Amino acid sequence: MKRIGVAIIGTGNIAHQHTEGYLKLTERAEIRALCDIFPDKAEGFRSHYDLKADIVSDYHELLSREDVELVSICLPPSMHMEASVDFMRAGKHVICEKPMAASLEEADIMNETARKTGVILSVISQNRYRNNLYKAKKILDSGILGRILFTKVNSFWFRGSNYYTLWWRGTWDKEGGGCTLNHAVHQIDILNYLMGEPESITSVMANLNHDNAEIEDISLSILRYPNALAEMNVTLCNHDERQEFEIVTENATITIPWSVHAVKQLPNGFFTEDHVMEKKIQDAYDSIPDLKLECHAAQLENVLKAISGEEPLLIDGDDGKRALDVIYGIYQSAIEKHEVAIPVDSKSPFYTKSGMLEKAPVYHEKSVSVDNLDGEITLGRN
Repeated sequence: MKRIGVAIIGTGNIAHQHTEGYLKLTERAEIRALCDIFPDKAEGFRSHYDLKADIVSDYHELLSREDVELVSICLPPSMHMEASVDFMRAGKHVICEKPMAASLEEADIMNETARKTGVILSVISQNRYRNNLYKAKKILDSGILGRILFTKVNSFWFRGSNYYTLWWRGTWDKEGGGCTLNHAVHQIDILNYLMGEPESITSVMANLNHDNAEIEDISLSILRYPNALAEMNVTLCNHDERQEFEIVTENATITIPWSVHAVKQLPNGFFTEDHVMEKKIQDAYDSIPDLKLECHAAQLENVLKAISGEEPLLIDGDDGKRALDVIYGIYQSAIEKHEVAIPVDSKSPFYTKSGMLEKAPVYHEKSVSVDNLDGEITLGRN
């Protein structure tokens, strides 16, 4: 099997997930280049994984490299579009971290470039490849639960004030947004995956506890669907980090992480537990085999197989754009204080980065900035 040559663009925190994924797929892929504006950082990264990859400080040096066929874009969101477009125009396949871009306009440019060049553009949505989510999706699609009536999503994280001292974080210009864009994008992608895009959104947002950031650290939203509603709660202030879904359907309530509860009504309209339905749903869930790979490794494997023509691409740039439709709908609703139709109209100021920058509130001036941050990276609950 011919191995696909890979370059990783940016060797910050998320690049570890890409690298560890590729290292589980060494029969299919080989990391041949690393790019970072801080060469010492890339050197340490290469040494940590004992890679034989070349190091460059300017990704343009890789555009003509024939032995690099696929790139992982692990840069700040404001840089995703330019780098992705440059590589696609050079004939390279692209896996871009989420959020895919810093505006809806940029996302459309990326998707149009992918269509014109014929290369693959995939936006990381690794949580679709977690066993509990994967199985819950199959259960929902089976029809055993009936219609989804209401979904509650908690995207709860904790990030201290030091988080925003990193040079690109905490500004609308460089980060593109706050916790709604850069953290809840995980759960928003999953909500779209489970329920489809909403018809409209009503939101509020604020910055409650991060005084070195222009951007929001909390948003609360109600999403309207043709025959359902959803609630999306997002914050970086929660000391009990949880990312969870509660999905109320006609026949049961399920959660992700997985649990199932079912009741049936009594003649007076009250309820008794429905253990028969619970067992039926639980047995169906337990019958679904586990994924062989999870998270980044699983999505990277699909992209590599799609490049080789072995299977269709499962997550593309259009999926990434749909998540941004919801996110910028939340921003428009919260800032303009009214319900917003989804997708956001291309004539809206919230469609472009410049329009967003004109409208976005500056909660605090960013006054402290450093090139790099030390310390362990901790992740939220599964």
